Amino acid sequence: MSATLYHQALVQRAKTAYGKGRLDNPTTSITLDNPLCGDRVTIDIEKSGDHIGGISHHVRGCILCEAAAATIAEYCRNRDLSSARAILPAIRAMMRDGDAAPADWSCLDIFTPVHSAKSRRDCVLLPFEAFEKAIATAS
Repeated sequence: MSATLYHQALVQRAKTAYGKGRLDNPTTSITLDNPLCGDRVTIDIEKSGDHIGGISHHVRGCILCEAAAATIAEYCRNRDLSSARAILPAIRAMMRDGDAAPADWSCLDIFTPVHSAKSRRDCVLLPFEAFEKAIATAS
């Protein structure tokens, strides 16, 4: 299962680490922990009008958490807040029900195998939960 779960595209997304680091002057910054596995993620957002001008992340966690944070930083930057929020129900449906990613969020396809590894779903969801709280705070 681990070869399927940690496939090349997912590993590459994590290694690329798009948005890794911290923003100098974020509009908001949210840190969340997963006490079960020890993952910790901080998401910084810089709001520009009704758009997300910048996103960064600092992850202390597994490769799934790193790939999820990099996905958010790469694909939600420069989106308006309401459009960026749409990634949240998409990833939750994938993790909960095994739904396919919507066409406009095909960047989430790399997380499809995680649905079958129930104990690893929270690793993917943690950065998205931090992102959701950051958007709510920035609004």
